[in-house]
Amino acid sequence: MSDPRVMVTGGAGFIGSHLVDRLLELGYIVDVIDDLSSGSLLNLTNARQNYLGRIFIHQLDIRSPALLELARRRRPSTIFHLAARTDVTASISNPSDDLSVNVAGSIRVLEAALAGEATKVIYATSAAIYGNPTFDLLPIDEGNQLKPISPYGASKRAVIDYLEIFRSIYDLEYTALVFANVYGPRQGFHGEAGVVATFTERLLAGRPCQVFGDGTSTRDYVYVSDVVDAMIRSMDSAGGLLVNVGTAVETQINVLFELVARATGSTLGPRVMPLRVGEIQRSALSIERAKAQLGWKPMIDIRDGISILVDWYNSRPVEFVNRRLRSR
Repeated sequence: MSDPRVMVTGGAGFIGSHLVDRLLELGYIVDVIDDLSSGSLLNLTNARQNYLGRIFIHQLDIRSPALLELARRRRPSTIFHLAARTDVTASISNPSDDLSVNVAGSIRVLEAALAGEATKVIYATSAAIYGNPTFDLLPIDEGNQLKPISPYGASKRAVIDYLEIFRSIYDLEYTALVFANVYGPRQGFHGEAGVVATFTERLLAGRPCQVFGDGTSTRDYVYVSDVVDAMIRSMDSAGGLLVNVGTAVETQINVLFELVARATGSTLGPRVMPLRVGEIQRSALSIERAKAQLGWKPMIDIRDGISILVDWYNSRPVEFVNRRLRSR
């Protein structure tokens, strides 16, 4: 590699830490930017133990002006931007916080890329940018109109406009990856916890799970290692493009619950709750562009992914018990 230094915002989080691990394995020097408000240094234990001198952790809010000076000193060739507020419900109760972190913070990251003379930003966005598409459009492709229905989705959409503007004015290349519902190890213990991790954790602890609505809402669940693979491939591909990263498969929430219950050996049934405001009813992402532009496709299906996740939880009894006690 001619320029092996990269930067990862949100690098101590669930997806970010898996990306950091993979980048280190490939020989990169990695600067991790994370304020540790939701991420955890425990997610980087392997990286810190095995790649001393090649990982540098900076506890820093992406909104801080100090990010620009750091980028000038470290001069990453690529910035992976994953740091964000990710809670749809919280965005409805406090939309200004989403605006501050997800939009203003992202602009600061773009300014840092210019300050450090990075050649590309790879931006992690969400299927929330598509809103509630009509069912005949599923799996939805990147050519469809972006119509978010929550402040979170709106904040993630807004950054895409800024990426295009910075590309046009400053010649800063980007790829915006639209993640479906990502799941896998580390998601449940620290920071954000998606529904797969929540179901797994609670059923292993013998606690009931909440299902919002009638259980027929759907999501596209993609395993974290597949997502990391797409990010790595984006370093040299798909410039100036929005690219979906999912499986193109809809899985109903009640089916997901049954799969997790079977994998954990639980006989508990779900607790039905009212549908939450701002929740998308059905979602699945077309991956034809990812196949064409990145040479990428998902390798792990939902059943195998859940099995891997349950095994991971079961291999960490001390961490699991500690988290279970905190969640009571």
